[in-house]
Amino acid sequence: MSNPAPRLIVFDCDSTLSAIEGVDELARVRGPEVFAQVEAMTHDAMDGRLAVEAVFGRRLEIIQPSAADVAAVGQRYIETVEPTALATLQALRAKGWTPLILSGGFRPAIRPLADFLEIDRVEAVDLYFDAAGEYTGYATDYPTTRSGGKPEVIRQLKTALAPARIVMVGDGVSDLETKPEVDMFVGYGAYVARDKVKAGADHFITRLVDLVALLD
Repeated sequence: MSNPAPRLIVFDCDSTLSAIEGVDELARVRGPEVFAQVEAMTHDAMDGRLAVEAVFGRRLEIIQPSAADVAAVGQRYIETVEPTALATLQALRAKGWTPLILSGGFRPAIRPLADFLEIDRVEAVDLYFDAAGEYTGYATDYPTTRSGGKPEVIRQLKTALAPARIVMVGDGVSDLETKPEVDMFVGYGAYVARDKVKAGADHFITRLVDLVALLD
């Protein structure tokens, strides 16, 4: 007997599953000037004023994050987890949904949060370090390093997993880009409510637990 087609619920990470933006937290340890510069670039990209590819590599060049910095952000994600996330995921799994994370952030930083939330699959950007833990680069060919990257990953998931339904949840314009590829796009605004996302979303929520009723 073949397995039934999965129902996928795909979450953005930063400012959705967690209150923080991981790249901004990496910048914070480099001092207020670096933090302000990187935060402004992040907002410009997430609001759609700049293409993701215009800021992605540049932010990392400025920050030069170490493996230890990334691990610290991984812990920070857990400390700032969305208050209803655990209960929401438990309820959605009980209804037959399979959660995964799709992020323009960094896989090694997000993995601890995914483990905490018992989410197996993380689609995000790999970072590379030398033996001393110093930054050497990132996966420049990964789709979410550029505009249009998240829809590309959604298409890959649809081809690989043939889901019965697929729902995307996120706060940014890069998340909204997935709308033509998914059955429902849910905008999320607890931490940052973006007018463009609110206007374009099928639904807009400020607590993840509100997904449970939406997906009944």
